[in-house]
Amino acid sequence: MSEKVIVITGASRGIGAALVAGLQADGHRIVANSRNLQPANDTHILSIAGDVADPAVADRIVAATLERWGRIDTLVNNAGIFIGKPFVDYTAEDYNAVMSTNVAGFFHITQRVARQMLKQGSGHIVNVTTSLVDQPIGAVPTGLAALSKGGLAAITKSLATEYATKGIRVNAVSPGIIKTSMNEGADRNFLAKLQPMGRLGETDEIVEAVRYLDRAAFVTGEIIHVDGGAHAGQWQIAS
Repeated sequence: MSEKVIVITGASRGIGAALVAGLQADGHRIVANSRNLQPANDTHILSIAGDVADPAVADRIVAATLERWGRIDTLVNNAGIFIGKPFVDYTAEDYNAVMSTNVAGFFHITQRVARQMLKQGSGHIVNVTTSLVDQPIGAVPTGLAALSKGGLAAITKSLATEYATKGIRVNAVSPGIIKTSMNEGADRNFLAKLQPMGRLGETDEIVEAVRYLDRAAFVTGEIIHVDGGAHAGQWQIAS
């Protein structure tokens, strides 16, 4: 099937916005979700505003998608927030915010989409994690990212195994530090040195990884690192 119906969470900016633009340009039908999202001026894009951590929003996304296009071929779980600070400095509010978006936001929409994919006998789920799961950085404490996104990496393999004979593939993309508005005010020269290749990633490079996974019919349970080698090591900062 060349034209797919693809649901993308966290679609309003950064990687999510790039995924919407890139996959829509490929000819796919896109369902874009984010807390603050304006209606798209494009009949091939269905915009649904709301917090994906809310089960009612997840219900609305699936219902609206099926009403418009009758199926869901791919789900990209891109919604996520990042709060970096020493572990003992995290507050209960920090914990609730991160776990709500990164874990509950994955759980509710994925469970509902998986039910539809089981009915169809086909589908593909892509989770966006982080290379910090595989290789933490001592200079950048990120305990809640490891806790929440590490769970997504683990369940990627779990669901890939559970659904391997049911026509549903489950994979993940694990980005390093990507040039987005999230780090616009940060020292990007410092951040670039945290990647062995010495630069930040581009959003289009994440889109390309998702494209590959979506057409790779014999690939499931895979976590593709798009991080300039960050997961491999080199954790001294280059001079």
